[in-house]
Parts: sequence; C-alpha cells; structure tokens
Amino acid sequence: MAKSATKDRAATGEGAGSGTDGGDGGPLPDSYEAALAELDGLVARMESGSLSLEESLAAYRRGAALVRFCQQQLEKVEQQVRVLDGETLRPVPLNTTTGSSAQRGDDDL
Repeated sequence: MAKSATKDRAATGEGAGSGTDGGDGGPLPDSYEAALAELDGLVARMESGSLSLEESLAAYRRGAALVRFCQQQLEKVEQQVRVLDGETLRPVPLNTTTGSSAQRGDDDL
C-alpha cells in the first residue's frame, strides 16, 4: 500500500515542498501563496482530463489537504488581526466630517 501511495505522488508530481506532512501526498508548502499556486496547478491538471482515475483521486486528496492548510493559514492571520485590533474588528466610518458639519449647521438656525 505504501508503494502505491508513493507511485500516486510521483505520478501527480506531488511530494515537492517543505513544511509539515500534509497526510495526503507529502509535506505541505511553506506559505499560503505556495499552497494556493500548487492547488491552482492541481485543479488545472484535473480539469484537463489527462489524469487517470487513481491520479485524480490522489490529486483530489492533495487538494483537500492544501485547502485545509490554506484555511488554517487564513484563520491564523484573522486571529492576528483581531489581536492587533484589540479583539474587536470595527468598521471604518465613511463620512465623519459630513455628519458633524450638518449637525453644526442645524444648530445655527
């Protein structure tokens, strides 16, 4: 079974990269951008229809691992933004000067 998994990875071009083990086709990329680029390549190869059924399954598994990795990276960045913003994300007021001048104009009448 390990031999067939290795063959699947070799056939689909997986296994390159570094980071922690993705569990589904080798180590995960070092960054979100690298994972997204690999995922784009996998999708293109799968959509081309040139992969065998086994290769498609291996590519799907690798893609699922890459999607999980990307989601985790985005969650980490979201958490960092929350910390930097004092745990609360606030919308930016759009027209702060217009509202205050309109109120001042009403008071003068």
